[in-house]
Amino acid sequence: MMSMCYRARYFIITLLCSCSLLAAINASSADQAKGTVLITGANRGIGLALAEQFAERGYRVIGTARNTDKAEDLRALGASVEQLDVTDQDSVNQLAQRLKGQTIDILVNNAGIVGHTSKKLSDLDVNALAHVYDVNALGPLRVIQALLANVAESEQKLVINISSTMGSIERNTWGTTIGYRASKAALNMINKTMAVDFAKQGLTFVVLHPGYVKTDMNAGEGQYTAEQSAAGLTKVITGLSHENNGMFFDHLGMQLPW
Repeated sequence: MMSMCYRARYFIITLLCSCSLLAAINASSADQAKGTVLITGANRGIGLALAEQFAERGYRVIGTARNTDKAEDLRALGASVEQLDVTDQDSVNQLAQRLKGQTIDILVNNAGIVGHTSKKLSDLDVNALAHVYDVNALGPLRVIQALLANVAESEQKLVINISSTMGSIERNTWGTTIGYRASKAALNMINKTMAVDFAKQGLTFVVLHPGYVKTDMNAGEGQYTAEQSAAGLTKVITGLSHENNGMFFDHLGMQLPW
């Protein structure tokens, strides 16, 4: 009787261990199949919501923040947290050095600001707009330049630049926020140029508008929560192919005019 109970218990334990091992192998395979996504400005707002969406889908997430001490929520998702200031070339270079040899399947340039603006042209500090350009346009360019080799080594070879419908010249029918608009239009042109320059290497560059989102950037006003926007963006991103290279979409998948 004791021998039969022992054999039964041994069989059950062996079966459970086998199932656990199989589940671990399957999970590992799924992670490898999904790949790695790097998201800049991922410690809050749309960036954090994107990190959550990709983590839930089994991606390995690398999220950047200027101040990593304020990235507790990002760490809680199981993401790797990296320090990055997109306006600081040394910071960008250091990130590239730390990630040297690591494949990045999807690079998401999300970090951005509204920056200085004024309703009156006479009150506009034109020199202050340089910082807006530095963050919104030159920042993503620095990151692409530094991490292009990582992306090129991947199977997906996908670069996403979070822009705005306010960067669309055709859609500018109500004016205002000239620095932000111009910086996003510049980002759109950077994206389009990269799409042309690296198309033969199989890289795909796409610009996305996240929708009018309730974030700190616009004082909590908007039509969508960061979570709703990120869910839509993630669906669009994971459905892209090289045929979409150089295009401009919103978070619902609608193609937008330049």
